[in-house]
Amino acid sequence: MAWVPTLYFCKGLPYVILMTVSLVLYKQMGLTNAETTFYTAWLHLPWVLKPMWQPFVAQKGMLRWWILGSEILTGAALAGVALTLPAPFCLQASLALFWLAAFSCAVHNYAADELFLRTQGPRHTPVYWTRTVFYRLATFTAQGILVMMAGNLQVVYRGSMGYSWSLVLYGVAGLSVLLWIYHGLSVPAEKRRSIYRITSRRSIAQTIGEAADTTRLFFRKPAVATATLFMLLYRLPEGLLSKVSVLFLIDASHRGGLGLSPQEYGLVAGTVAVAGLSLGGVLGAMAMVRGGLRRWLWPMAAAMSLPNIVYLYLSHALPGNLMSIALCLFVEQLGYGFGFVAYMMFIKRYVSGYLKAPHLTLAKSLMALSMMLPGMLSGWAQTMTGYRDYFLLVVLSGIATIIVTWMASREIKKTKTGWA
Repeated sequence: MAWVPTLYFCKGLPYVILMTVSLVLYKQMGLTNAETTFYTAWLHLPWVLKPMWQPFVAQKGMLRWWILGSEILTGAALAGVALTLPAPFCLQASLALFWLAAFSCAVHNYAADELFLRTQGPRHTPVYWTRTVFYRLATFTAQGILVMMAGNLQVVYRGSMGYSWSLVLYGVAGLSVLLWIYHGLSVPAEKRRSIYRITSRRSIAQTIGEAADTTRLFFRKPAVATATLFMLLYRLPEGLLSKVSVLFLIDASHRGGLGLSPQEYGLVAGTVAVAGLSLGGVLGAMAMVRGGLRRWLWPMAAAMSLPNIVYLYLSHALPGNLMSIALCLFVEQLGYGFGFVAYMMFIKRYVSGYLKAPHLTLAKSLMALSMMLPGMLSGWAQTMTGYRDYFLLVVLSGIATIIVTWMASREIKKTKTGWA
């Protein structure tokens, strides 16, 4: 299992670049908040469409091929972004290449998880924790080190944003090639048989038909309206906050932002915030093991929404003390990490049954949609209202979380152990 750490590092690095670092990049390249959030929100689309392409990726004996192919394609796409950033047509070209990298990253994420499940040892072995540790290390690397490197290069090259980010992305592309070579030598083929077997045009049609049948069965499950609303709205505050919060931290003070440099942003968001997210996830998992979903659903829902108040405070106080900003980000991410555990546990309980795997894919598609749609509108809404009123709107959106949590808790109480 020596390949597991680097595989999950390779899984996390491009994802964080696409979802978070791209916001910093485009903001520094001069895009408005509305443009930045709208364009980057579309990068969630491959995960929304996952039920359509997953059966084809999961063919027997093909996971290793998909992993290696997607890694080199992601590296090539990021190198292409680096090549186009200094050019006059950088926006159109970089977005097209980022979308290509997003599809490749989504395929890699699924193939990596599926290969691990088919080659795993006993559950709860140290290798399971290794996955999480190296995924968080990738988050720290992308959100912290890479952004700080870009900031340092901008000092060296006197504010040349495009060239500085090009050098950073060239470095990421080079690292991707090295990991691709290593994985080509170390990643094994799967041992377990795939649940999907596609061997002819006829079976492809059958697979599409089975996927449609699975979707129909999913939306015929008990309490599906409650479950769907929960999946779409439980994280509404985070969906509205995730992109705008990044822009708020780096936006100029005369526009209502905190005016952090890339180095300062990388420090607070790439280290302190990641630590808070990780700690919140660990505490949430421990609480769930001891008390279960019924006991912890409401406290975790509160943890998901209430800490967003820190951004309302920051938008009014505009503190110049980096320690205060870091503490606020730590608290917000700690709450999100803690509250997210209930979200995932609810989904896993709801999709349990003989169609658990395909129904879990559909649920994760709704998860991605819950971040994509609010993200697309968040920059426009912030531009219309300003940061202070927008963060007040984010706090008030927690009412949606409360409503769907109440609906879900009623359904959970109807059974002895939660969802059947």
